[in-house]
Amino acid sequence: MELKDDKNKEVEEEQVVNPWEVSAKDGGKIDYDKLIDKFGCQRLDESLIQRVQRLTNRAPHVFLRRGVFFAHRDFNDILDSYEKGEKFYLYTGRGPSSEALHLGHLIPFMFTKYLQDAFKVPLVIQLTDDEKCMWKNLSVEESQRLARENAKDIIACGFDISKTFIFSDFDYVGGAFYKNMVRVAKCVTYNKVVGIFGFTGEDHIGKVSFPPVQAVPSFPSSFPHIFGNENIRCLIPCAIDQDPYFRMTRDVAPRIGYHKPALIESSFFPALQGENGKMSASDPNSAIYVTDSAKEIKNKINRYAFSGGRDSIELHRKYGANLEVDIPFKYLGFFLDDDAELEHIREEYGSGRMLTGEIKKRLVEVLTDLVERHRRARAAVTDEMVDAFMAVRPLPNMFN
Repeated sequence: MELKDDKNKEVEEEQVVNPWEVSAKDGGKIDYDKLIDKFGCQRLDESLIQRVQRLTNRAPHVFLRRGVFFAHRDFNDILDSYEKGEKFYLYTGRGPSSEALHLGHLIPFMFTKYLQDAFKVPLVIQLTDDEKCMWKNLSVEESQRLARENAKDIIACGFDISKTFIFSDFDYVGGAFYKNMVRVAKCVTYNKVVGIFGFTGEDHIGKVSFPPVQAVPSFPSSFPHIFGNENIRCLIPCAIDQDPYFRMTRDVAPRIGYHKPALIESSFFPALQGENGKMSASDPNSAIYVTDSAKEIKNKINRYAFSGGRDSIELHRKYGANLEVDIPFKYLGFFLDDDAELEHIREEYGSGRMLTGEIKKRLVEVLTDLVERHRRARAAVTDEMVDAFMAVRPLPNMFN
């Protein structure tokens, strides 16, 4: 059984990781080893990464090389199928709760873009505007508007329109998709969904009924205009806080005739103030947004990025920086592609030869370039392009 009651209450108290809350006891770091043990997923090891390189004939993405995507469920089965010439598709999503995305939001899309290009497979992207309407107390109309705005940022990541279908729940749910929702809902008891998601008697029934909506894009028959009757496998790149949805989905899938979806899961992108969870869209100074100007990026990094440098230059030269807590170094681990330069910074900053101001300056350069490239790409996305990506249509060249 994929589903199991959370028996480790000690871990439960130490850290909370679910789709709506990520926190560690006393503001500490998330313990990903304990999370893997609690959720029952597997470490993404070097042998799998090397296998990806061999099968795709391209270098592994920086997020693979550096362990940003660190856990999986049945990713090895996806690679087995691919090696045999069998097809699979990608599924990821976004809950549109804010006007602009921050860098943490970009990570799954940057990685999914790499997977689409490397494996040459189709992709469905779900915009859960209904979820945010229910959880964030947004109006239906505002949720729909934010979904379209977020779609522009997603398209700006460079997805191939001939292989990509973006859909809003408010616009698309119905027909074959809704039939699969009902099939899933019949297989999951109220007690089970409370055990997985922690719903209480104070939660409205919209929240309790939502999990099947996020589950069924895992099944190809939810998209008959794309996959017809083909029962092909699905791979879901996501942050590990989304795992509860897909533990539920994987338990149900064989009972209704589908493959269990495979997952490849990332750690959280830390807030500027420290690695105690993930960035929050509700605190603008905890995050770098794709709408931030070069001046704003510089100001946020210099003022708010938690430093592992020492209290004085003398102490820093003597002991070096604490790289375990240094946010500028951690951010470079995500976004500085050059392995040799990152290793050089590790040695220089960790030994005290490089100062905090110098590593922050390099980070400002890297992030300013990233955000500016994204801003230019987004500015080129028109409403007509959004309509084209979201049109319900076949994708005849999706595996070419």
